[in-house]
Amino acid sequence: MKALELVGRSNTPENNSIFFAALCVTIRFAVAAILLGAFIAPRLKKLTRLELKQGMGLGVFGGIGLILQMDAMAYTQASTCAFLTQAYCIWLPVWFTFRHRRWPPVIVIVASAMVLLGGAILAGVDFQSLRLGRGEWETLAGSVLFTGQILWLERPEFRNNDVSRFSLIMFVSIAFTSLPTAWFTATDSADLIRAYSSPAALGLLALLILLCTLVSFLLANRWQPEIPATEAGLLYSTEPVFTAAVSLVLPSLISQWCAISYPNEKLSANLLIGGGLVLAANIALQLQSAKNHPLSPTQ
Repeated sequence: MKALELVGRSNTPENNSIFFAALCVTIRFAVAAILLGAFIAPRLKKLTRLELKQGMGLGVFGGIGLILQMDAMAYTQASTCAFLTQAYCIWLPVWFTFRHRRWPPVIVIVASAMVLLGGAILAGVDFQSLRLGRGEWETLAGSVLFTGQILWLERPEFRNNDVSRFSLIMFVSIAFTSLPTAWFTATDSADLIRAYSSPAALGLLALLILLCTLVSFLLANRWQPEIPATEAGLLYSTEPVFTAAVSLVLPSLISQWCAISYPNEKLSANLLIGGGLVLAANIALQLQSAKNHPLSPTQ
């Protein structure tokens, strides 16, 4: 997405970051919806009210959350935004406490603390300069909506829904939610086409649509309900760790392909320590989960 924004800026330099982010989200989810819809077209006549409800809920939570996160980037540092987005590691245990009227398991509390500390180190957050302004509040609001997305996906009433059908509704909902932001922030309506019309942009969009949208969301929508929401939130927190890791190699390869200047990030103590804490927290959680729920020979 960062590389795609750089390509878009070279095509339409007068637009701001919110426009490029909103346009990227609109295109990737709209095209993903078209592809998925074409693939499952014969099954769409069996679309149920609950699948429609689930998909629209996921789309609204995710779409508005992404818009808030996009706008927040204009008012706060990227590192602060990345750290505060992981606040769902706090919201989910809090929800668990109020829902079940008891504390979450100790391993969840410890793992959440490790993830937040690791995320702060990984992002290089300066707590002395951290202030809750517009960007910070918008990021926190976005994290609440992402929490709602995680919880909405696992609601018992949706247990028998078809993952491909409600994912299609989700994709359509996110595309329509982000489209107005792209439209109203565009300097010129023609930029909606020009920004990502180059071969390099189309190639990056293809990767985002196929791997980072269709594959990843279908996998998440299928398997996340099989684990507790608190555990899912902690697993999702590994995303910035893997992002930082691939950023050590991938940007220069993309730069050669797309003819842009996007240098690799450097291996740092923040990545090793912060990323190590996040991964250690998740490994400890998974080991405890396997201990509490061992697989039977038939599983």
